[in-house]
Amino acid sequence: MEAEGGRMLGVARRMLRRADLAEDAVQDALVLAWRRAAQFDPSRGSAKGWLYTILRNRCLTMLRQEDREVSSGASEVDDTPAAQVLASAHGSLETSTGLRQCLDRLDGATREAILSSYVLGHSHGEIAGQTGTPLGTVKARMRRGLLKLRECLS
Repeated sequence: MEAEGGRMLGVARRMLRRADLAEDAVQDALVLAWRRAAQFDPSRGSAKGWLYTILRNRCLTMLRQEDREVSSGASEVDDTPAAQVLASAHGSLETSTGLRQCLDRLDGATREAILSSYVLGHSHGEIAGQTGTPLGTVKARMRRGLLKLRECLS
């Protein structure tokens, strides 16, 4: 919690666009990680990646739940344009990090799709709708891009 809690809360806030749900998502993700710690396999990836995957999946589950939907005041909703959020997320990575260097090697559409999925929590269908790209093309870009990132980072 001390090492990643703040960053996790930021990711959850960007995905859920509500501070109260973001706090719940981080709490749920940390509890779930604690309960499933024995399932972590270091040969499949880093602990940080595993933890953020749990958080992302928890946020997506919360977004899908209709019963948690409560109308909020206009001041609570983050209305920052998605393109600005993605540019900020990409720009906030230090240029010396491996992830930033590998993301920079991807073409713009692939990088945008991957960031939109992992930073904003958008589904493939949402990305296709927002970019006006066929769903199959978005899925192919995501798959090829993630394979290139995996290869680049290993």
